[in-house]
Amino acid sequence: VVYEQEGVFIHSSCGKNDDQDSLIAGILRVIEKENEVVVDWRPLDETLDTSNILCAGKDSSSVVEWTQSPKEKCSQGADRPSSYEAEWDMVTTVSFKKKPHANGDAATHANGESKWSFLFSLTDLKSIKQNKEGMGWSYLVFCLKDDVKLPALHFHHGDSKPLIKCLEKHIALSESPHDERVLLVKTQKSLSQSFENLFDEPSYGLLQKWKRDPYVVTMGKFSKVTNYIVGSLRSSDQSNQRRPPSEMADFLNDTIPGLKINQQEEPGFEVITRIDLGKQPEVSRREPVSAEEWAKNMDSEGRILDVDYIKRLIFKGGLCHTLRKEAWKFLLGYFPWNSTKEERASLQKRKTDEYFRMKLQWKSVSEEQEKRNSRLRDYRSLIEKDVNRTDRTNKFYEGEDNPGLILLHDILMTYCMYDFDLGYVQGMSDLLSPVLYVMENEVDAFWCFVSYMDQMHQNFEEQMQGMKTQLIQLSHLLRLLDSGFCSYLESQDSGYLYFCFRWLLIRFKREFSFQDILRLWEVMWTELPCQNFHLLLCCAILESEKQQIMDKHYGFNEILKHINELSMKIDVEYILCKAEAISMQMMNCKELPQTVSEILGIENSSVTPDSDTGEDESGAELSCPTSLYQSLSTPVIAANGTRDSAQQMAGTQSLAPA
Repeated sequence: VVYEQEGVFIHSSCGKNDDQDSLIAGILRVIEKENEVVVDWRPLDETLDTSNILCAGKDSSSVVEWTQSPKEKCSQGADRPSSYEAEWDMVTTVSFKKKPHANGDAATHANGESKWSFLFSLTDLKSIKQNKEGMGWSYLVFCLKDDVKLPALHFHHGDSKPLIKCLEKHIALSESPHDERVLLVKTQKSLSQSFENLFDEPSYGLLQKWKRDPYVVTMGKFSKVTNYIVGSLRSSDQSNQRRPPSEMADFLNDTIPGLKINQQEEPGFEVITRIDLGKQPEVSRREPVSAEEWAKNMDSEGRILDVDYIKRLIFKGGLCHTLRKEAWKFLLGYFPWNSTKEERASLQKRKTDEYFRMKLQWKSVSEEQEKRNSRLRDYRSLIEKDVNRTDRTNKFYEGEDNPGLILLHDILMTYCMYDFDLGYVQGMSDLLSPVLYVMENEVDAFWCFVSYMDQMHQNFEEQMQGMKTQLIQLSHLLRLLDSGFCSYLESQDSGYLYFCFRWLLIRFKREFSFQDILRLWEVMWTELPCQNFHLLLCCAILESEKQQIMDKHYGFNEILKHINELSMKIDVEYILCKAEAISMQMMNCKELPQTVSEILGIENSSVTPDSDTGEDESGAELSCPTSLYQSLSTPVIAANGTRDSAQQMAGTQSLAPA
């Protein structure tokens, strides 16, 4: 129980304020459960028998059931005082449904009063209406997403402000533009206004938008809002331009609850114990895998002969575009690596039937049905907005009435049927767009997208557990790689790496050109050379920009602006080389911290030299880069543009004895 207030009354009969029978005293509670937060009101004399609680379910078609005794059905005549708020007497505005009981009668108290208990989840809340200050008792009216209004709750002892403050810890509330008394609920999944509209708001309002809905604001153009953000964190008093050092940390911790990154309390001090990772090795890339190479690695029945070998080829060079339509289905898990051509054809047939069954589900919903299904209506609205602004400069999606846009829309709507709990969240269209572009087929694109979303699901969940975990893991990796840079970022209120949010959320989709993202994703999908390679890509980008950030003494605002302006300016091949070099550097480290070993999925044998044997221990068994180059005899392209054999390249990558 995170909030409890006695003396919260329901006025059950109209126009009889002096009649004590018309007031039902109760207790209002806000309760945190494992997977949800609920609001619970019940009369003081009601027992704890949960069967008496009338619930609003999570589905959008839920109804709230109350029971009424005939005594409570007061006449609704013209004698009602004109100043009386309509919401005070919910019997006049809500159609109640009697809840059947075993004895066939409506449930009543022993004294004949009805039970007005209700309980609902915050996920079902649409809005809250308050009375104006100075207008008697403070009261609230909860309206649910299916437009059911609950009885008004009157706070005879105290006011409703503590309740609103409590609710704002779990949901975002914003004042309705049409009625200042109404607070609208905005969830992380909603996109009630375009990002551009945020610029019409004061800087503080914009900051709160980012705090409450990082998905929406992050997906927008961060560079345009840096001045607003930094302005909102500063005092209005121009003589005091320095915000408290802890303010940004508190702000981001509120944004992503549970995000705990080790921040230095004193910027002037650094951790004394450091691990020497050694010099980053030189890394080269090869040319993309050709159709001929792919065909040579397939038997007469269409099985891939050596999966590890083909993955290593893809990791080192990517794929030629003509191969992507086939190879991506394997990389994403739609096609099993050991399947035959015949088995894959059979799988596609089954999946085609399954896809169109799901598509028919939303296609067959009538307008009247959709009016009563707010969640489906919201999903459709979000999808239509996002589809119309996804990769519109790409020929595959440009122009009006483009068939590519129609497919993008239909696949996302069908995904809502596949995973209705998650539905659609802004950013998912960015993940689908390149997949559909490559597949050029609605069904194949859908099932590849489903496989990709299986990997990315946690990024879009309401609790943001995936984003939280990745930011913490990235902090661990960056601190090991360069603790001095981490200390600098912390001194500038940037230690939470919030500027990497968009990178992680949609896997760099808006940081690289469209063609470069095809290359980057297929390399990441090989799951080589270690787990969470995308975090090492983040490290590679940040390390590349470290010198400029530190030499020019960038602060909070400048760091945010600089990182955002890297979009479309990053060399994908250079960053892939650098990230791979970092992975080799870490995997060859003999004193790698256990946390980092777990993040990268490296079996940490905790080898420490116990005697000076003079032997080179770099041949120790690791899931490491040396295995990456075994059997690679094809030419590679080095960073300087020269050609070397894979064996020669691998031979330069062993580390000197510890």
